Amino acid sequence: MSKTSLVALERKIVACRLCPRLVEHRERVARLKTRRFAGEDYWGRPVPGFGDVRARLLVVGLAPAAHGGNRTGRVFTGDRSGDWLYQALHRFGFASQASSIHRNDGLTLQDAFITAAVRCAPPANKPTPEEFTRCRPYLVSELGLLSRIRVVIALGRIAFQGFLAAWQEAGHPVVKPRPHFGHGEAVTLVGGLLLLASYHPSQQNTFTGKLTRPMFHRIFRRARNTLG
Repeated sequence: MSKTSLVALERKIVACRLCPRLVEHRERVARLKTRRFAGEDYWGRPVPGFGDVRARLLVVGLAPAAHGGNRTGRVFTGDRSGDWLYQALHRFGFASQASSIHRNDGLTLQDAFITAAVRCAPPANKPTPEEFTRCRPYLVSELGLLSRIRVVIALGRIAFQGFLAAWQEAGHPVVKPRPHFGHGEAVTLVGGLLLLASYHPSQQNTFTGKLTRPMFHRIFRRARNTLG
């Protein structure tokens, strides 16, 4: 895959205005801000994927956070979910640093690419089924461009289901019975791609202990061991 192709897709994503409810929400949040970040310029647009164009690991999340990716312009950046994700990626050799603060902080990924099922911050973190459907072609396009992907980590049930839908729309059969989400579940899809399921590193999960660091790290350790 050429970097030029991915850049063209990123530009298309950033310019997207297909979902009026999401456009209104992301722009209102960027305009009103929150007290902690009142002095910052918010991104306020769809957030494209980020990472290595030759990645063998794909990480799929739900959507940008209102004051995370919607503020910083990079997926899983500037919020506590991102703190967990990039720390794990760094620990297992996929990221150049353990923190992700802003899209211009110098962070790079090696052999990994991060994306989301929906590219705009949704109200109450809940995109509608129609919004998932409108946004899915972007993930389908990424799957076509990132031809070296061998392992996928889906963060949360909705990302898991969103990836499977995009995988099928990209022309790949899905094993039967259709895989069910559960933390630590591993599914080998047709063609040998390994799909790993993890609870999302949201504060709701990490603060309550539903997801612990050792649980999270086991997912990334398996990805690293699989890829070598």
